[in-house]
Amino acid sequence: MKIIDTHCHPQFPDYDNDREEMIKRNLVDGVFMIAIGADLKSSEGGIALAKKYPNQIWATIGAHPDEIGEDFAIEDYKKIISKQVVAIGEVGLDYYRTPEEDRRKRQKDIFLEFINLSHEAKLPLVIHSRNEKLGKSAHDDLADILKSNDGLTVDGVAHSFTGTVDEAKKYLDLGFYLGFNGIITFANQYDEVVRYAPMEQILLETDAPWLSPVPYRGQRNEPIRVIEVAKRVAELKNIELAEVVSICNQNARKLFGIDF
Repeated sequence: MKIIDTHCHPQFPDYDNDREEMIKRNLVDGVFMIAIGADLKSSEGGIALAKKYPNQIWATIGAHPDEIGEDFAIEDYKKIISKQVVAIGEVGLDYYRTPEEDRRKRQKDIFLEFINLSHEAKLPLVIHSRNEKLGKSAHDDLADILKSNDGLTVDGVAHSFTGTVDEAKKYLDLGFYLGFNGIITFANQYDEVVRYAPMEQILLETDAPWLSPVPYRGQRNEPIRVIEVAKRVAELKNIELAEVVSICNQNARKLFGIDF
């Protein structure tokens, strides 16, 4: 069964000791992957893997909101766009680790720069959004920015979605997808959101090397475990696993313009 992990980090140091072995093992099992950039170095690393494994691994370029250094320059990202790059991300807002208002303002300003790049390059956005604990909603602020972006047309996915149904609706109404990963296998507070989201707007992911699903909690995650996420979606939706995989694969093809 072919399946794609739409958000993982095989270029990260966690795989330095066995990267090629891990990738080949996953590919042999029919698991394709999108290597997500979180800063300039990892964006370049993802592109290198995509070049090495064409039509099996694809790359994105972006700066995680917690990884934005003082030397950030959007031009650095523009320069590395290539045919291997299928999206801009991960980019967005992280209020969980960023309580300071000045830093949140900078995250918003840089997110707007990436929206512009997404529009110019005609590539979708991969959004990272995490709310303040028991506080302000990063999802609400992101949705407001996307709705008021001076008419720029962008689409994309809210990766690792852990918001409420109301927050989910804001992304879905904008035509965005929701990305679900291993979190939904061990945290049942998101069951309602998974049931609410239309299958045609769901993507499967792992966020590997993190967030290993049940029954692999505590272990380094790998793209192959995206099947456990698909199983949980199938259970919550009360539909067959094969249908979940088929629809989510098609969603990935549509959003990222890829074939596998």
